[in-house]
Amino acid sequence: MLDERKLTVLRAIVEDYVSTTEPVGSKSLVDRHHFDVSPATIRNDMAVLEEQGFIAQPHTSAGRIPTDKGYRLFVDRLSSVKPLSAAERRAIESFLAGAYSLDDVVMRTVRLLVQLTRQVAVVQYPSLTRSAIRHIELVSLAPQRVLLVLITDTGRVEQCTVDLPDAWDDAAVSHVRAVLNACLGGHKLADAAAMVTDLSDRIPAEERANANAVFSVLLASLIERNEEKFVFAGTANLAAQDFSRGLRDVLEALEEQVVLMRLLGEAPGPAILTVTIGSENQVAGLEATSVVSTGYGNPAQPLAKLGVLGPTRMDYPGTMGAVRAVARYVGQILMES
Repeated sequence: MLDERKLTVLRAIVEDYVSTTEPVGSKSLVDRHHFDVSPATIRNDMAVLEEQGFIAQPHTSAGRIPTDKGYRLFVDRLSSVKPLSAAERRAIESFLAGAYSLDDVVMRTVRLLVQLTRQVAVVQYPSLTRSAIRHIELVSLAPQRVLLVLITDTGRVEQCTVDLPDAWDDAAVSHVRAVLNACLGGHKLADAAAMVTDLSDRIPAEERANANAVFSVLLASLIERNEEKFVFAGTANLAAQDFSRGLRDVLEALEEQVVLMRLLGEAPGPAILTVTIGSENQVAGLEATSVVSTGYGNPAQPLAKLGVLGPTRMDYPGTMGAVRAVARYVGQILMES
């Protein structure tokens, strides 16, 4: 167990190293933070912190830098989430409120996280597996072709064309559209998939061939298009960080969809702010990174997750505050839309 002074020394080392990128020595600690003890006492405290694995000496005669264990203690016990200023909150709200579609919301969110944190931002689209059908649209493109548009309650839009065996007039298209929305509207996608096979009975016999072609494509959409979808931005920020040797590994890892899922956390549990530091990341190539993530949408059952990735030498309080604030505003916009 560390006493309060040693915890304070660790906090000072983390904050100084994050801001200066230079290993921290006992003399600079005393000069900057005006500890009420002698430099010798601070050196003794640093020796204890090093012995217990919270700080390390990168090379002989250098100062000390935090280890993953040191950052973890800093996050768990020492740091507080930095609140955003009123001006920052207004800017976030105004920027996100101007979005006109789900795609725009997601793209604005990822850009906003990059601007606020100067890290790599990752945003997951609301999951289709937890979405319900808001509306199904059928649009005639030609006598034997229609456009099928599936709109979910989270704003996702999936569309595809359907080739029909016979010509179809507008009245028949309208009738099938009405049946689809009456029977499937408001149902979760997983439940709707099981209901599609029963819809043929509601269609006149002479229209069933075309209707079944639509139902078949819709069923494929409901079953097969439940993939998770992510966007990320800000990889240029990595060039200025601590990845001179491992930058290629980090960039290659970010290109993998499954990696993004693991980074943000696959469990759709409550929207808890999570910080994963350094070696806690189980993804090859990301051992020198930290990830701050949380869910957005309904706090008890988030629609999806968002977060940022950067070096372990990260401004944790500021990053945690930005991620939490952006998630809150994105959730409000989507739940109100």
